[in-house]
Amino acid sequence: MPRVFTEQGVSMLSAVLRSDTAIDVSVRIMDAFVEMRHFIASNATMFEQIRTVELRQLEYQKSTDERFERVFDYMETHEAPNQKVFFEGQVYDAFELLVTLVQRAKREIVLVDGYVDTGTLNILAKKKPGVSATVWTHPKTSLTERDVATFNAQYPTLVVKHTTSFHDRFLILDGAEGYLIGASLKDAGKKSFAITKLEGSSIVESIVAALGE
Repeated sequence: MPRVFTEQGVSMLSAVLRSDTAIDVSVRIMDAFVEMRHFIASNATMFEQIRTVELRQLEYQKSTDERFERVFDYMETHEAPNQKVFFEGQVYDAFELLVTLVQRAKREIVLVDGYVDTGTLNILAKKKPGVSATVWTHPKTSLTERDVATFNAQYPTLVVKHTTSFHDRFLILDGAEGYLIGASLKDAGKKSFAITKLEGSSIVESIVAALGE
């Protein structure tokens, strides 16, 4: 309900505004504004330097984002090498290529590797979000159910299945792109080995079919 100011009320308010207290408050407010203006004027150079730093940070962030975009675009538009040989000690180089291959998958990854451990999961963790992973390995794998559950808590979804029918290691991406890997992923680079792209969709399809039997 709106308030109605009576003549008496207006008179009282006017008296308060003219009081010594009101005048003192007004003076203090003006002094504060004057001090603020002096502070801004005295520190104009510092504010300009801060602004320059912020602009440089924005430019750096923009250039960094552009570089990352170029890298991702390159990964998307360029084919992975058909064959690559790694020699003993090239552990990081092998890891880097395997991660690049894993990141090419858009829907699913199928890995056939008789000897897997948490080191293998470190590579699979680099997959794109939403990409499922199925690992076919030996029944006596060192990978535990807890390892799988921990992985799935952050990088779903991983399924581990068992087989003793394969000697070689295969990496199949989206059911169409396949690679023959001469070493278990966990040991890649510890000794000399090769990665070879499987030519022809029929070969990849035959491997997938054998896994389904």
